Amino acid sequence: MSYQNVLAKPVIEYRSMPTLVEQRNNLLDEADNLVKKAKEETRAFSDDESKRFDDIKKEVDQIDKTLKAEEEARSFDKKVPAKKTEEEEKVQAEERAFTNYIRGVVEERADVNLTAGANGAVIPSSIANKIIQKVYDISPIYQLATRYNIGGTLSIPYYDETAGTIEMAYAEEFVELESTSGKFNSIQLKGFLAGALSKVSKSLINNSQFDIVNFVINKMAESIAKWIENELLNGTTDKITGLSTVSQTVTAAAATAITTDELIDLQEEVPDAFQGSSIWIMNRSTRKAIRKLKDADGNYLLNRDISAKWGYTLLGKDVYTSDNVAGMEAGKTAIFYGDMSGLAVKLSEDVSIEVLREKYATQHAIGVVAWIEMDSKVENAQKIAKLVMKSA
Repeated sequence: MSYQNVLAKPVIEYRSMPTLVEQRNNLLDEADNLVKKAKEETRAFSDDESKRFDDIKKEVDQIDKTLKAEEEARSFDKKVPAKKTEEEEKVQAEERAFTNYIRGVVEERADVNLTAGANGAVIPSSIANKIIQKVYDISPIYQLATRYNIGGTLSIPYYDETAGTIEMAYAEEFVELESTSGKFNSIQLKGFLAGALSKVSKSLINNSQFDIVNFVINKMAESIAKWIENELLNGTTDKITGLSTVSQTVTAAAATAITTDELIDLQEEVPDAFQGSSIWIMNRSTRKAIRKLKDADGNYLLNRDISAKWGYTLLGKDVYTSDNVAGMEAGKTAIFYGDMSGLAVKLSEDVSIEVLREKYATQHAIGVVAWIEMDSKVENAQKIAKLVMKSA
């Protein structure tokens, strides 16, 4: 025995893993050989051969599914994550700064911290804008009114035809035409200051899972929306007048009940040109009473309608209920009807939202105060009418 043979090492040949297609072809060849061998020996498959043939079918099927998936995957387009815009990055930074300020955290970068003033820190405009957007979503009256987001006094001209209108008439040569026309008037929208205060528990603030931003947005928006809607509907003497000056009026025959004819009269106060966007506004108790009214054929006037904005329609128009509208009480305005774009609302762009960290420290709370400057008047008297209950 030679030393050469003893010391010789076996040569190992490394081969790459066969591709899926090659594996599939090898399996098909193996299946063909199984069938060919049984055929040559003129016999049926043995148990082992039958089992192996079934296994081959399963493996081929799995390979086919994998190959198909691979082909489909190649056809997919990779989605490149959208790069945040400069504005989006700014909004995120402002929200983070607002959250940190309330929690008493100061970031290393000075440019992302809120600036403290004499009365607290002013909330970034991005959060203030979200509060106003939420007010828009909550209050349909504010949403449907004609809005002017500017500061200072706003003069809105309108054409008044109550004293006369421009009329066409037959004429003869050399005979003067008679002048018939209305006149231009204007309404002045000023700015009346109003504030809303919300206090946030420090126990909630100290909870890292508590979403401070959305809590403030929702709470402040609810408070502001409730106040704004009340002023738009009822107004305040020598302040915002809102719909309190609506001139087209139907007076109910009773102090605590409304008839079908009175609802029809109210709807007819608004010209057909403005009926398209008209709605009913009333207290829920008034809606409840109207639900029991029927026409001459015994059909209910007010109906549930899933396609309606607020679930009900009355004489073909959507019905909105608000706790800010009086019920059917003597001398009170119980229903407004019409196109609410006839109401003008001026809200200053500079909505001021401030965080007061020190003032409510003894109450273990943080104060968030909102200041708005607003005014509202009827801009087009023809678009809106109201039903007033008979005085006692």
